[in-house]
Amino acid sequence: MHTDSTLSPGQARNGFLALLGLVLGSALQLQQIDLFAWQIYMVFVLLALVGYMCAASKTIAIDKRMGLALVALALLGFGATGLRANAYLADALDPALEGRDLRVTGVVTNLPQRSEAGLRFRFEVESATLDGQRAHLPPRLDVAWYGESALSVAGLSRPLPNVQAGERWAMTLRVKAPHGTRNPHGFDYELWLWEQGVQATGYVRAGAKDPAPQRLAQTWRYPVALARQTVRERINAQVAQHQTAGVLAALVVGDQAAIERADWDVFRATGVAHLVSISGLHITMFAWGAALLVGWLWRRSGALCTVLPAPQAALLGGVLLATGYAVFSGWGVPAQRTCLMLATVALLRLSGARWPWTMVWMLACAVVVAFDPWALLQSGFWLSFVAVGVLFATDSGAYNDHSTRAIGLKGKLLSGLREQWVITVALTPLTLLLFGQVSVVGLAANALAIPWVTLVVTPLAMAGVVLPWLWDVAAGAMGWLLAYLQWLASWPWAVVTVAVPPLWVAVAGVLGGVALVLPWQWSMRLLGVPLLLPVLLWRAPVPAAGQFELLAADIGQGNAVLVRTARHALLYDAGPRYSLESDAGHRVLAPLLQALQVRLDTVVLSHRDMDHVGGASAVLTQQPQATVISSIEADNPLQTQRAIQRCVAGQHWEWDGVAFDILHPQDADYDTPAKSNAMSCVLRISNGAQTALLVGDIEQPQEARLVGQGANLKATVLLVPHHGSKTSSSGAFLDTVAPQTAIVQSGYRNRFGHPAPLVLERYQERSITVVDSPHCGAYTWQSWQAQNGACMRVQGLRYWHHRVP
Repeated sequence: MHTDSTLSPGQARNGFLALLGLVLGSALQLQQIDLFAWQIYMVFVLLALVGYMCAASKTIAIDKRMGLALVALALLGFGATGLRANAYLADALDPALEGRDLRVTGVVTNLPQRSEAGLRFRFEVESATLDGQRAHLPPRLDVAWYGESALSVAGLSRPLPNVQAGERWAMTLRVKAPHGTRNPHGFDYELWLWEQGVQATGYVRAGAKDPAPQRLAQTWRYPVALARQTVRERINAQVAQHQTAGVLAALVVGDQAAIERADWDVFRATGVAHLVSISGLHITMFAWGAALLVGWLWRRSGALCTVLPAPQAALLGGVLLATGYAVFSGWGVPAQRTCLMLATVALLRLSGARWPWTMVWMLACAVVVAFDPWALLQSGFWLSFVAVGVLFATDSGAYNDHSTRAIGLKGKLLSGLREQWVITVALTPLTLLLFGQVSVVGLAANALAIPWVTLVVTPLAMAGVVLPWLWDVAAGAMGWLLAYLQWLASWPWAVVTVAVPPLWVAVAGVLGGVALVLPWQWSMRLLGVPLLLPVLLWRAPVPAAGQFELLAADIGQGNAVLVRTARHALLYDAGPRYSLESDAGHRVLAPLLQALQVRLDTVVLSHRDMDHVGGASAVLTQQPQATVISSIEADNPLQTQRAIQRCVAGQHWEWDGVAFDILHPQDADYDTPAKSNAMSCVLRISNGAQTALLVGDIEQPQEARLVGQGANLKATVLLVPHHGSKTSSSGAFLDTVAPQTAIVQSGYRNRFGHPAPLVLERYQERSITVVDSPHCGAYTWQSWQAQNGACMRVQGLRYWHHRVP
């Protein structure tokens, strides 16, 4: 039994503003670089309670009461978010424990991920000791257990066990604070770990001198994770084709790592990645399909309909089944947010409330933000809620008594196509802001993929848990869809990419997209077209003629420097390979070049070492027009991908008033076998007033040779040779170059110890400013303001980011 509750327009407006206050207060707290003391946030919460009590007083005018309610909820959002952040940071890793061998006992909490590099799993810490003394670790760790191929470098040879979710282990770990790369428009790994509740990462020490890891017992503390692992293993055993088995594992148990990288590229190019990533939209689609099924079955029984009307049973069943599916598929943060949103709307509907869609939308938003304030910084949050808001706003029957009326199959199909069209048009500007690209074929892809995956592939894959032979049927169905998507992705214009626009341009574009799909007259809708133009016409700023810019990307241990002039661009080195499925080109450089809308003219690969060419293949695939210059050998695999010119001292070219010169190696050096470092291409870039020197991994003999040859080495900015190795950066070389700024591209706590303390002393003795990747992130230097380089870690710093000592 429920009672009808209808809000007046004034009540709806005031309620909307009050809930908006909670969201805005939380959003404001997320802008803090450093946290206040917890007592200050408590004061904000107390002030919020006082303000709410005043707002409840009928002696105050209604407008003032609602204003007080807005301020009170804003204070509550700000204070509560700050208190949670303080409580979370109380368990942060003690920096003194980084790089130390700790004996840790704990339980595997999630689905272990196996790759060619080894294992990764989440570990709940029960106890930890250092040199026999109790040590305090964060309660949750991300742990890597490297395989034999990865461990051979370190002399480790113990085979990897079959780690199961729920197992208790005692093992020696070496831990460090969460630290990710920080690049313009790049993925915020540290924020992602923050939302996951992970405050340290580590790896298993399994050397001959380390105590052997011990499996202590199989617990039943994580039965769902263990069941997921069992089902994943059964899918892999049942389905012969690895490609489709990985997609089914992603759909059934949420193992997105099982999907091959090439398939992810296809899914993104066709705009259907949300269907296999257990995203908010995927859970919503599952809830919709489950509600249809429950409603159809419920209507078959008159007795059940007398107990609970079929529309209400369908609503409850859809939410409950979607929540169960979200739990079994990993209960990721996006799935949690979606289930919370669905539950909020469902309870509101079941209560008999008939609120305007704006109030319903903002209530769901406020509930999710109260549960997870950091969702406001996630692209999935904005895509989901803008999509829901657009559907509400463009549906003349949204959220009324007729919205659940039965319609025919043709009507449902037409309605589904209309909704997909509306979402595509309205979200295109937002998608361009968040990702710098949009799928042109997304409408055609989703028109088939959404019902096919939701109503055919996923039910078959879930039913395979009981009848394993259905996994083969599901694999076949998924194979047909993959063929269709691959065909769409192969179209030359399947994806449109633009430079990622600033916020004001994207907001204007979103408003323009929404205007085009609102149920207005076309004369009004067309007013949205001018608002879309800035998104399509936006171009990232470039240097003026005669000037140049360096962007030293944060790629970990390796080199990758983007050089831009007014109309040309060059990439010096392409960063490291992280694994067979991951490299700096795919993870960092390709997205960065796309976000800046850079078309490379030349790629210089200094030498063959993998920390310099590991990402080259991905970059060259994205930039087929680029000329490649390198010292790599003739039988290098990259030679089969692109014709590569030798870099030889004396090569010279000019772009837009900026000179480029190769200073090393000499042509004769190719005739004599030498270390790869010794063959590094040295590139000098100068506009006459400012000069940059990029030297790869040359060592002191090559430095001495360049100095002895009388080469023009003087430079304003220097890419530190060999990442600061003690074999490079001789005093004579530094005195000759005399840079003002030196850039060290190295990984945080890298195993080589780069940059070496002795080398840093040489730079400090000469008053040379050293900028390194762990402290700076991506570093941007511009010739027209040579004294004001910009560090990404400094510009975008927030309290959840790692502060390197």
